[in-house]
Amino acid sequence: MTAQRLVKRKGRKYKAKNETRHRTGVLSCHPQGYGFVQAVDSEEEFFIREPHMGEALHGDLVRVAVAARPTDAGADKKRECEVVGIAERRCTQVVGTFRQPSDVAFVEPDDQRILQDVYVPPSATGGATHGEKVVVSIDRFDDRKASPEGRILRVIGSADDPQVRVLSLAMSMNVKADFPDEVEAEAAEIPVEIPDREIDRRRDLRDKPIFTIDPVDAKDFDDAIHIERLDNGHYEVGVHIADVSHYVRPDTALDAEALERATSVYLVDRTIPMLPEKLSNKVCSLRPHEDKLAFSTLMEVSPQGEVVDYEICETVIHSKERLTYDRAQDYLEGGYPSDKMAADVVQANRLTKTLTKRRMREGAIDFGSDEVKVLLDEDGTPTNIIRKGRLRANRLVEELMLLANRTVAQHIADPPDLQGRRNGDDEALPFIYRVHDTPDGEQIRQLAEYVRVFGHELPLTNGNARSSDLAALIEAVKDEPEEQVIVRAALQAMSKAKYAVGNIGHYGLGFDHYTHFTSPIRRYPDLIVHRLLKRYGRGHGPVDVEELAARCEHCSEQERTAEEAERESVKLKQVEYVKNHVGDVFEGVVSGVTKFGVFVEITDLLVEGLVHVREMNDYYTYDESTYTLRGESNGKTYRPGDAVTVRVASASVEDREIDLLFAE
Repeated sequence: MTAQRLVKRKGRKYKAKNETRHRTGVLSCHPQGYGFVQAVDSEEEFFIREPHMGEALHGDLVRVAVAARPTDAGADKKRECEVVGIAERRCTQVVGTFRQPSDVAFVEPDDQRILQDVYVPPSATGGATHGEKVVVSIDRFDDRKASPEGRILRVIGSADDPQVRVLSLAMSMNVKADFPDEVEAEAAEIPVEIPDREIDRRRDLRDKPIFTIDPVDAKDFDDAIHIERLDNGHYEVGVHIADVSHYVRPDTALDAEALERATSVYLVDRTIPMLPEKLSNKVCSLRPHEDKLAFSTLMEVSPQGEVVDYEICETVIHSKERLTYDRAQDYLEGGYPSDKMAADVVQANRLTKTLTKRRMREGAIDFGSDEVKVLLDEDGTPTNIIRKGRLRANRLVEELMLLANRTVAQHIADPPDLQGRRNGDDEALPFIYRVHDTPDGEQIRQLAEYVRVFGHELPLTNGNARSSDLAALIEAVKDEPEEQVIVRAALQAMSKAKYAVGNIGHYGLGFDHYTHFTSPIRRYPDLIVHRLLKRYGRGHGPVDVEELAARCEHCSEQERTAEEAERESVKLKQVEYVKNHVGDVFEGVVSGVTKFGVFVEITDLLVEGLVHVREMNDYYTYDESTYTLRGESNGKTYRPGDAVTVRVASASVEDREIDLLFAE
């Protein structure tokens, strides 16, 4: 029987009303006005219309009344809901453009998912002037038909300043730009010099031929390496990681801030670090010709790429050389053979080639990672866009970091001799793993149908794809015209890698055990891993699993935010660059087709734009089975991978969108 309650109507009349089930979830708004509420206690997501959002804003934790599913709805039809209360106002401030066209002032949010402008009373403008980027608080929001009200908390700068645009974009996505005074004060108190007693208690590796390889503009050197040939024909491979856990201690303001950020953010024109600059670029950074504290993984590796022995220990090191990727690549191509580290780099390359081949045989997928880089002048104005290929020197470092991360994860999962390594029920100790689940079966089925259009096959086993078969597909399309569109489609079909206490392996890498150990300056999970290794190595018991799991979830969320901010900052500069080419004609490749238009990547500019179907000279129908738009009168077709010629029609910096027209 359905529960009922009495609802008072006008006068003394009452009526019985069925109780509506209430749920709690996070509101995610769409710029077009509708939204979704993701339940916190299940995987279910509810649809919500703008008039039913009440006084909630994008990102708020809300209580909703959920409607029954219509009897004629399909299984994939989302139930609708209505906000009945705000459990937690998570949207407490907004970044946007200050507007004061008259006596009335308001802030137009940069994040288009904030559906209302924020009203600013005359007494709360904080000195902001029309057109400036600002941070505004959300102090009141009592009526959906009115605007939220707030105060200007910070003036970021002119909206016309290219550098301000990037910073405000990142801040609008909840990236913290500045460190609190308390955090900076704690960092300032940390000494640069290493006490003799700390050196004495560590393994001294200062005589080893250790070096770093990083981008030319890097300052936060997380990792250093060394390689030596042993008498038995094996290699001693040392991966030395900055010992951030020695400096950043639990229950400090510094640690709390690092956890909240969880990651450094690498925007198109700057780095917003997880740790204050004194730590990230100086105290912890493995700078050349300086004694530094490290946490090292020393591995004995056979010529076939097998780790036959290893040791994980606290060390003191002294980097002999700071190499850039370009200089290391020069060594691999035979240049500068007399440089003191040239032979070591070449030797490391020989071993890492073997490691790469071994991983590929075990089912790893190499999607490639060519990077689109926007070149900027001193003012932050884009001057060119280039594609940076992944050098062999990059692969060398990546391979050694993978080896260290895998070794550390296996050490915890099946340690050779670790006191207290098991709980009473013989379970492995709580730990942070970097996991990557198998893809969604439906996504993979669609991918298999998609690649069949191009004449390729993706075998399915029990409704999904083995990583080895997916790797074979990626290898098969290499250097083919459709390579980029198929790789992009495969990436979209993948699950998202994340941090977790429960180990399910890493599908993309083909590893049963994997973690993140090698970048504690810029990733908080790596810092936790260091602490756990030290804790368990000293024989201490397990940590609280629920707290560790909560930190994993938080770090995964922050990672997604950082990636989105990084991606959008690049897109912003790409659009700024394209604005200078409105009206110009370029060659391109169709990167996607939908019923509303054709996405095209411009070959020379390395940017993607949309040709709207309404701007095409025919009535086009979309064939979902072949991913093709076909003109009814002219028979013209467009599908992914086609070469086309386009003209730049417009470029909107505010929306980060580019509109194109077919030149033919």
